[in-house]
Amino acid sequence: MGTSLFCHLSPFATLFQNFWECQREQSIFATVFHKVSSFLLGFLFFAGSQLAIAQTCDLVLRGKILHLENDDAIEAAYVWILETRTGAVSDQNGNFVIRELCPGTYTVTVQYLGHKEIRQTVNLSGNSTAQTFRMEEESLDLGSVEVHGHREAVQTTTAITSLYGDEMLQSRGESLGESLKRVAGVTTFSTGNTISKPVIHGMHSNRIMILNNGIRLEGQQWGAEHAPEIDPFLADEITVIKGAETVRFGPEAMGGVILVNPPALPTNKASQTDIHLLGATNGGMGNLSASYLGGSGKIKGLGYRVQGSIKRAGNVKSPDYYQANTGMSEYNLSGSAGYSSEKLGIEAYYSYFNTEIGILKDAHTGNLSDLIDIIENGRPFTDAEFSYAIENPKQKVSHHLAKLKSHYHLNPNWKLNFQYGFQLNNRQEFDKRRGELNTKPSLDLELFTNTVDFFLDHNLKQNWSGSFGLNIIQQANSNVPGTGVTPLIPNYDLFNGGIYAMEKYLKGPLELEAGLRYDFRTVDAARYVDEELQQSNLEYKNFSAFVGGLYQLSPYFAFTSNIGTAWRPPNVNELFSQGLHHGAAAVEIGDPTMVSEKSIKWVNGLEYESDRAVVELTAYANRISNYIYLNPTGETYVSLRGTFNVYEYLQADAFFYGFDLSGSYNFTDRASAYLKGSIIRAKNTDEDSYFPFIPSDRMDWGVSYSLGKKGNLDSDKITISNVLVASQKREPDFDLAPAPPGYALFNIGYLKKIQLAKNQFNIGLQVNNLFNTEYKEYMNRFRYFTADMGRNILLKLNYQF
Repeated sequence: MGTSLFCHLSPFATLFQNFWECQREQSIFATVFHKVSSFLLGFLFFAGSQLAIAQTCDLVLRGKILHLENDDAIEAAYVWILETRTGAVSDQNGNFVIRELCPGTYTVTVQYLGHKEIRQTVNLSGNSTAQTFRMEEESLDLGSVEVHGHREAVQTTTAITSLYGDEMLQSRGESLGESLKRVAGVTTFSTGNTISKPVIHGMHSNRIMILNNGIRLEGQQWGAEHAPEIDPFLADEITVIKGAETVRFGPEAMGGVILVNPPALPTNKASQTDIHLLGATNGGMGNLSASYLGGSGKIKGLGYRVQGSIKRAGNVKSPDYYQANTGMSEYNLSGSAGYSSEKLGIEAYYSYFNTEIGILKDAHTGNLSDLIDIIENGRPFTDAEFSYAIENPKQKVSHHLAKLKSHYHLNPNWKLNFQYGFQLNNRQEFDKRRGELNTKPSLDLELFTNTVDFFLDHNLKQNWSGSFGLNIIQQANSNVPGTGVTPLIPNYDLFNGGIYAMEKYLKGPLELEAGLRYDFRTVDAARYVDEELQQSNLEYKNFSAFVGGLYQLSPYFAFTSNIGTAWRPPNVNELFSQGLHHGAAAVEIGDPTMVSEKSIKWVNGLEYESDRAVVELTAYANRISNYIYLNPTGETYVSLRGTFNVYEYLQADAFFYGFDLSGSYNFTDRASAYLKGSIIRAKNTDEDSYFPFIPSDRMDWGVSYSLGKKGNLDSDKITISNVLVASQKREPDFDLAPAPPGYALFNIGYLKKIQLAKNQFNIGLQVNNLFNTEYKEYMNRFRYFTADMGRNILLKLNYQF
């Protein structure tokens, strides 16, 4: 009989030992989470139903405000109903909602500076009416008016969450994976404390697509310790789409999509400079980022942006010891320029990412007994000191991305789009070797990727919109000679062509959308093994489709549902890996007979929103045939470079299901609270067992209090939060060590905003793992060798002018 989460927590267990029974079969986490979420949802359902009964005028007008020329979302547009003298302001994604309207006919005006006013008659008869308003830019010289462009609004009926504003400000200095842990249902799969990649509903790596300013990020993302090659500082908004989005984006989006969007370019004379300076006590991290955004005063429609960052950190410290060789360095830059007119828009974009990351020395053991001993010991034997030095084993990664995008309005209802992207990724992994070989990488890969997107958007009246498109991807991967090691994966050429069509219908309280896609892929691989040439020529093809909808149940409740098929061909590493993966400190064995994964995912969402409360519940089920996973064999591989665990790629039918819950409540104008939680189950239905590396149940909750003056309450805020993570009881039949116990972490944050004339100065102070709790995260591949990071105090300074 297992012990509960709280039995493993100190001093947390001591505080609650008189209130909770520590020995019980069911995790206390699940009980608490179930009771809290049931009470919260029950209360909100009751409150919503009572309000709906009490109100005789309970209709809703909701919708989206977009730019006519490019479908970009318009933030801060004013929507006004003349007859009732009520209105709303559109949010970051262009959405607005006006509640408590009586049945009847209304005159709606939409206003946004520098654009022609829209005045339209709307008839409200059902419980909700949805409208999309597209605003046309005024052909007047408005001086310093800023008109945004070059970022298309995300229009989907599946679950979607965005990070922007204060949440983005608080996440500065974190990797992309760590930043996204603020989203319910998103966790990380990490290798140590400096390498992490996002996980959505249990999916990661080649099942999650990341878009850097609209271009699919193509590196060596198949590796468990290959973090996304992207600088979060280039973004002012990060969006997570949790559904199967293969119709929109292609096979690698079967688990979800992450959109990393930089600020939209201005089209009139304007300028903004943003400087971030950060420091952290754990690892002695220092981080500097600067960006400049400008618009031309001479050429109307011309805008540009430049950005760069540099980051340096030393050895990470667990509560009781330093982790040897866990420092990192990083420097990045990006730039873009664009021109937009009434009919034509064009944008050029470039980003460069470069990092060097140390790998925990104790993960590379010298012999079998050392490997067994360190796993049993649970912590490094090396008595390390703090250092910024990065030695072997380590990674060096550089990534170039260039993009050229344009659109042309054939007429007010049809828009033609073209986008080309080029990427060059170079990954080097260094092992501990003797003599001259120690300066040479053990893995040296170059990946060239060309992508072409050609699509046609249409908007017919107010009800119909859609897109028809063509995607082409061409890749060439090469092993750079001179490593002295048989390559882990072969050289290969990949070609993928896809065509798709999507259509959306909007009427009253209902939104419906559907899509269909066909993909064809070829992979030609070759390498020498023991002087023998091995070649493979593979073909994959498949259809995918989806249908989804949104229905406004009442002024406060909305229901969304999206069901879609998806597929993913096996990646080259899953097919052909045959050797030591140095960065992961493991031997990986592929299977060239693998077939494509195919899935059907159903995502349902229920949203409640009132003046004080916002709650979103997402439930999903995902059945996958021929699911590919990396499984520990229990065997070890001994070489001159050390002793390593052996993993193999296997296939089995899988069933993933779970739910995410997020909500916030404003008790007063100053005091508020939030709750985020997720539960996921993943069964190997072939063997009636569980898969490795599936996130355990977790809940994040916190309270905030604003200290600012009335009228500017958000200028001074303190937040106390608690993260509860249960032990993973659903383990595979074999693992190198039992899953670690659950844990609780307390964090505290303070944000101060100071207005200096027209400029803004922000000061942030955060303490993560306040009580310096020692814990191990199940989703960390190095949990066998070391604990996670201890207390970390961060100071964040931001100046905007």
